[in-house]
Amino acid sequence: MSETADTEIIVCPRGPLLVRGSFEIRDAAGNPIPKSRETVALCRCGGSAIKPFCDGTHKLNKFEES
Repeated sequence: MSETADTEIIVCPRGPLLVRGSFEIRDAAGNPIPKSRETVALCRCGGSAIKPFCDGTHKLNKFEES
């Protein structure tokens, strides 16, 4: 497992989770999901067409945190 001490997660109000730094994303089976950037936006609304990444759908479906 890689060092994650420099990883930061920011909760965007009514939006995605921004994850910055050194990290690895895995699917439910434990397989790595490739990422093309050091900072990624992860979907919280469930409506993204590119899950687990955010595509801005939260704006259309007026996502609200519960």
